[in-house]
Formats: sequence, structure tokens, C-alpha cells
Amino acid sequence: MELDLNAMHRLAAEQGIDAETLDNALTEALRLAYMKTPHAAKHARIELDDRAGTFTVWAQDEIPVESTEDDPHPAPKLGEEYDDTPRDFGRLAAATARQVISQLFRKAEDDKIFGAFSGQRGKLITGVVQQDAKDTANVHIAVGDVEAILPRREQVPGERYRHGERLRVYVVNVARGLKGPEIIVSRSHPELVRRLFEREVPELNSGAVSIMAIAREAGARTKIAVRANTEGVNPKGALIGPGGARVRAVMENLGPEKIDIVDWSNDPAKFVAAALSPAVATGVKVISEKNKTAIAFIHDDQLSLAIGKEGQNARLAAKLTGWKIGIESAEAHQGAPAEHES
Repeated sequence: MELDLNAMHRLAAEQGIDAETLDNALTEALRLAYMKTPHAAKHARIELDDRAGTFTVWAQDEIPVESTEDDPHPAPKLGEEYDDTPRDFGRLAAATARQVISQLFRKAEDDKIFGAFSGQRGKLITGVVQQDAKDTANVHIAVGDVEAILPRREQVPGERYRHGERLRVYVVNVARGLKGPEIIVSRSHPELVRRLFEREVPELNSGAVSIMAIAREAGARTKIAVRANTEGVNPKGALIGPGGARVRAVMENLGPEKIDIVDWSNDPAKFVAAALSPAVATGVKVISEKNKTAIAFIHDDQLSLAIGKEGQNARLAAKLTGWKIGIESAEAHQGAPAEHES
């Protein structure tokens, strides 16, 4: 049976598919197609002849074997191979070949996309917002010829995504899905803020300054703890930038979200006190290092600032430090011992 194998090999080579991969996929597909034909032999293999541009179905019949006492249910033997290529198999074979090539091409394209984006996991990319009437729960982000998905769970509450708008997103995951590579991106991930600062702050890329922790309630507020790794460098000043230019550039990508930048410390009391900024703690008492619990003492006129709207400031401070923080009035605890005085 004729099949233009040379032309198929040339097409496959253009897509980076080697001849062996194509031949293996084609022989298996033709074998399965043959098995669906009437009176097909149970055992068959496909032989391709690249030079002649033909293929042959070689079949084998089962020969019953008499049972014995030692082997009451013997497996049948296979007879000699014979040519069982169906005479009217040409049209089905051609359709099968087209399907195989299409699947291989799609897989090659998927592999190319997956390879390109697997290295982007954990990075910041820029795309263009696309609307999809069939998928209203998710936002589609075009990155070149590829569409990434911004799921509802990764969207910022209240943030609007307008068709055609350029948007910076954080790549959460790249995986092989049923319909090809799935690129999941986020606007709400805390690491988005880190990547935005890395674009603006040379000291982060040089290692002079490190972001030690991030706590974020997307769309509302983010707290960042920083430290200097080089003498003479002001870590908070590096992120804020001259006249606040650097932090302002980051905030332009985050809409109305506010950013607090605080000093990190390996002293829990100092870190807890700093994390409650913009409120000023008069002292912090570590209750249990094992359970990571502490009490911060705040002047009465700053208690609401320390707690924040609906408890947000205290909640973010706890998330940033990893400590459970109680907030109490400094005036009501004048005699309480303070392990850290701010």
C-alpha cells in the first residue's frame, strides 16, 4: 500500500521531529487502524518501506495447541507471517497518517512552548489582557503567541482587567494539561511584589540588600522586611529610592495597594516592633520563643493604628514575622518589663 513517507519525513523534520519518532507513531496508528477492519488478524505488525513509499500489514494466525496434563491451558502458537494488507485500506491509511502527523506537530509545538515557559516559573512576565466569552471566570493573558491563565483565585479583589491592557504578572506554575501547556499566572501572589522591586532596586540584584519576608493582602496592603548585607547601605532607603521613586514605580503596578517597608531583625522583639509600623511600639515582651508568642505595648493614641482597619496591620505583622502578637496599652502596663524599647 502506497504512502508518501519521504514527504512526511520532510514535514516532520521541519518541526524538529525525527524520522524514527514519526515511523514509530505511524506504524502503531496503522496497526490499530488495521485491527478495526473486518476479519483482521489478532496478531499483526506494520512494515514501512521508506524507499518504495509503501507499507505492508504482516499478520499471523493463532494455531491451537493440544492440552496436556502438565499444561491443561496451553498458549496458542503463532503461524507464519503473511501479507494481509487490506485492498481498500488506502483511504483509511491516508487519514490515519494525517492524524498522526497532526498529533505529532501539536505535541512538538506544545513541547516548544512548555520548554520556553518552564524556565519562567517564579518570574515576572508582561502580557496583554484578552477577553474570552467562553471562560468568564479566568482572565487570559497573551504572552507572544501563547495565552497564560490568570485564575480567579490569583486575581486581586476589585482589580479590573481591561481587554488590550498590558499587565505584569507572576508565573505561578507551568504544567502539561489535557489541551497543551497550562501557564498559570498571578496578580495576588506575594512574590509578585518582590519581582517588581527587583526591577527597580539594583541593590537587590547585587545582593547588597535582601528582602527577608513578605506579607500581603492583595489590593490592600503589603509589608516587606528588609536587611542590608553590605555596610553603609540603608535597606529601607534602597527600596524607597530617591524621593520615593522606586517604591512609587512598584505601586504603579499594584494600583491602590499600600506598601510598608520595615527593618528585619533576628531579634524577635525588635522584628515584632518594626513589623507593627507605622505604629510605634514602646516595648515588646516575648512570652514564648517556642510557641512564637509576644506582646507589643502601644500608646493608647496609636492602638488603632497598630491594629489597623479590621485588624489588617496586626494581621500582616503576624504573617510577616511568623509570631502571634498580642497588642496591649502601654499606659495600662507601665510596670511591665520590656525586652525591647523602640
